[in-house]
Amino acid sequence: MNLTKLPQAVRLAVEAMQNKKASAITVLDLSSIGTFTEYFVVCTGFSAPQVQAICSEVEQQLYKELHREPEHREGRRSADWALLDFGSFIVHVFSEQARRYYDLE
Repeated sequence: MNLTKLPQAVRLAVEAMQNKKASAITVLDLSSIGTFTEYFVVCTGFSAPQVQAICSEVEQQLYKELHREPEHREGRRSADWALLDFGSFIVHVFSEQARRYYDLE
């Protein structure tokens, strides 16, 4: 994945995921299909605490560097899936099982 071509906020989200040892980090470019957002940033966490830690790290880094907060959050208490909607991109943090089930890629 070539991070240099991605918007700074998306790069920061990926780096935050890497900091918390997220697995299978994938950035899906949706800009050419005219959807409600430009990117999905998807990763896997292996436990409820890791899913929560990944989300917290993404939020902290984006606020620290760009003063951006998510417009919407879902699933933070769930071990299977959490979503952070930053408008131009959406972060999805899944358990392995939930990622296979939803199959966003």
